[in-house]
Amino acid sequence: MQIDLNRLTVFAAVVEAGGFTAAAERLGLAKSQVSQQVARLEAELGVALFTRSTRRVAVTEAGETLYADSMPLLGGLQDALARVSGGRLEGRLRITAGQAYSDALLGGLLAQFAALHPGLELELIASDSSLDLLAEGIDLAIRGGMLRDSSLKAVRLDSFAQLAVAAPALLERIGTPAEPAALDGQPWVALTVLASPLSWTFSHRDGRRVAIRGRAAMRVNSASVARECARAAIGCAVLPDFMARDDLAGGRLVRLLPEWELPLAGTHAVWPAARYLPTKVRVLIEFLRQRLAPAPE
Repeated sequence: MQIDLNRLTVFAAVVEAGGFTAAAERLGLAKSQVSQQVARLEAELGVALFTRSTRRVAVTEAGETLYADSMPLLGGLQDALARVSGGRLEGRLRITAGQAYSDALLGGLLAQFAALHPGLELELIASDSSLDLLAEGIDLAIRGGMLRDSSLKAVRLDSFAQLAVAAPALLERIGTPAEPAALDGQPWVALTVLASPLSWTFSHRDGRRVAIRGRAAMRVNSASVARECARAAIGCAVLPDFMARDDLAGGRLVRLLPEWELPLAGTHAVWPAARYLPTKVRVLIEFLRQRLAPAPE
């Protein structure tokens, strides 16, 4: 039996994207072409790889087996071709990250990566929502904080400090706290993508630890909006250091309790556990790890 490997690639795209329309967009093909390639593959194998209805497309048991067994082999072939061609990366690569992180760091890094690999078509989706990677056909997500979705694989890219901040106008109303306990019950901007957006534990360099709980003056699901609310003196907020840096330097925000620290947070590269990790994704992850690694002292 001779199988066209291009059909396997199309089949994998449908599995990963969760449907023919999304796979067609990802591959840059017409939906009819994708359907034809999958139908021919099914005819050659003599099995149904998908069940189709007007509402959804589901992978059959045979389809799951084919995907699991063939993707490492197909990926290895793609790796071999990339090595023979001098490491040239081609195709489309879709990445998602939060708006603030994209603006502050990731956008510039992806521009450098694109210059190194002109054969790639990069697409950055800046969104503070946790998008469904499979449904949206996204190859890689960059997410901060604790990861709660066990269906995803992740690797840590870097760490960043979390800073408690407030606008000068707010401090005029509530006073500048000298101890963490003074923040208990004060108005806070709660970032709802966090597990406990109002509960924070401060650590002092002398070993003391103090837990506080704020009062939600406003709840938002975007770190960028939380920063805007903090600037407007709606409440105190906890922001990543890379987001707060310019506002602290410009006096729009003030760091609270500078002798106390909040736990470090991490930035992770995330992808679906069921998906074979293509060479282009692995190369991007390694590029980001190198660029985001702290400079030697």
